[in-house]
Amino acid sequence: MPNSRALEDFFAGKSQHVVGLFDHFVAEFRKIGPVTIHPAKTMIGLATPRKRIVYVTRLGKDFMTAVFPFDRAYPDQLCFEKIANVPGDVQHNHYFRMMSKSDVNPEIRKFMKLAWELGT
Repeated sequence: MPNSRALEDFFAGKSQHVVGLFDHFVAEFRKIGPVTIHPAKTMIGLATPRKRIVYVTRLGKDFMTAVFPFDRAYPDQLCFEKIANVPGDVQHNHYFRMMSKSDVNPEIRKFMKLAWELGT
């Protein structure tokens, strides 16, 4: 069984709205610095040349969810719907739900930049 899927497989049956959200999210990351797309078995990773920095874990009917793994929690941020500590690890997953292109606002851009900088 392969460990990855083609990127197109993730978008099969998805609306143009959701595809547009993903494309916008990637384009906004690329304004910060180069990232590559890595489709895996259950998620799509975005990576710097050194490491994966964010994971698109869900493509819903009219939204997408991206997870930012950081070594510490950044509580009290409006852009994250949930922050979960990985048991037995210092990693804190920060869940960002994107429903419109305008959700990529200055607050989330700050964390996109942080993720990119930590990954380079």
